[in-house]
Amino acid sequence: MMKIDYSDHAEKRIKQRGITKLEIEHILKYPMYIKKSFEGTKEASGEIRNRIIKIKFIETENYIRIITVI
Repeated sequence: MMKIDYSDHAEKRIKQRGITKLEIEHILKYPMYIKKSFEGTKEASGEIRNRIIKIKFIETENYIRIITVI
């Protein structure tokens, strides 16, 4: 899998919401959907422990930058 970089904001939200980075990687690898969002960002959605998790991110050729986790 591509290198994943987390913004400070994403790190904070991950802790607040009790989500692991492994779970984030799982959703990115096996999303229910990925859609284009605003200003070049994308949104991936997946289900973890009966919760729907949305990940806002930017994807480049070399890495994925996680902006926030909802």
